[in-house]
Amino acid sequence: MPAVADMFSPLTQSQRRFVDAVRALGPEFQQRGFAYDDEGRFPVENYADLKRTKLHAINVPTRYGGLGATYVDYGVFSAELARWCGATALTFNMHAATVMWSSVIVDDFDLPADAKKQHEKRRAAMHDKVVNEGAIFAQPFSEPNSAAAAGKAPFGTAAKRVDGGYLVNGTKHFASLSGYADYYAVVCTEEDKEGLHDVKNTILLAVPAKTNGVKLFGGWDVLGMRATDSRSLDFKDVFVPEDNLLMPPGIYYSAALKWPHMFVSLTPSYLGIAQAAFDFTVAYLRGEAEGAPPAGPARHSAAKQLAVAEMRIKLEQAKALWWRVMHEARLNPTKEERLRCYAAQYTVMEYANDLCQLGIRVCGGRSIFKNFLIERLYRDSRCGSLMLPWTAEICLERLGRESLFEPGEK
Repeated sequence: MPAVADMFSPLTQSQRRFVDAVRALGPEFQQRGFAYDDEGRFPVENYADLKRTKLHAINVPTRYGGLGATYVDYGVFSAELARWCGATALTFNMHAATVMWSSVIVDDFDLPADAKKQHEKRRAAMHDKVVNEGAIFAQPFSEPNSAAAAGKAPFGTAAKRVDGGYLVNGTKHFASLSGYADYYAVVCTEEDKEGLHDVKNTILLAVPAKTNGVKLFGGWDVLGMRATDSRSLDFKDVFVPEDNLLMPPGIYYSAALKWPHMFVSLTPSYLGIAQAAFDFTVAYLRGEAEGAPPAGPARHSAAKQLAVAEMRIKLEQAKALWWRVMHEARLNPTKEERLRCYAAQYTVMEYANDLCQLGIRVCGGRSIFKNFLIERLYRDSRCGSLMLPWTAEICLERLGRESLFEPGEK
């Protein structure tokens, strides 16, 4: 079975190594996924395997003892992981993105010497926890007021500076890994001296999961991505040491504007789901999927052949655009590169569900039973377009506005 990346340019040696490592785990991940989905249970066993193989430290720089994956390396790894278990890949992205934001992205900014030295000390400690203690970071982002996650308002979760650190108060929704993570990488707004909140004062803090004032609440009985355990979090006067600052003050706001590809790290999860939908559909029609009817006249049907062709075209389009955008990820992209970034996010998220819809239609009535993978892929894929900070609607809005207006124009 081809990997997601096998139709791209030849993989680098490290990318091939990461893909092969995931493939060795993949079949078991896929099989476990049925129970995880049915029970709404977090994939603890999958994470144990990722830790056992050191893949949990894939994008921790080698100088800290990690595997040193680049942004593109991580994308290839994540897409292959999602082909076997979308919920594992999606939750793992929250952990991986936190590591990348603190390393790859921060390194692209010109920090004063003192700030750089201080950040180096802090992230070295964070990376040590990942590499040597197996720490996993969640990244609670969404809030009751979605305008903050979309970048249109300060985050309601506030951090007030006190001696030695911060007091954090607020609520986060859709907090993936909420019952499993060791740390919550909380995006919040630091209060200024007047107690006011400004979107430019957004900071990223590592809140220990087991600390006073952190409360997990609500349920997670949802359409898709049921194994992500994305319940809600409440923070009430939670003290967080200053050394748990994961990005220097001001860098998150600057990165959101100048390093927009930081938010595209969600897309590999859905590209992998799209690939899995295509793989399953072909295997089903060939009589090779477990529980599928023997190969018969179905694959000779012109209508089914045309639908499979449409699936392949959409998959190729999504892959090609995604592959280019991943290679364009950098500080200060051009306008065209930024717009292409929005287009890739929209295309991958929407096409993933399109492929799953076509797959169910092509495979027919039996495929809606939960013992078939395509049924879960369909439900998981529908969640992609809803994910902040770049929902499908936000991508369309930005693509249209920024195509028609230059900065400063009204």
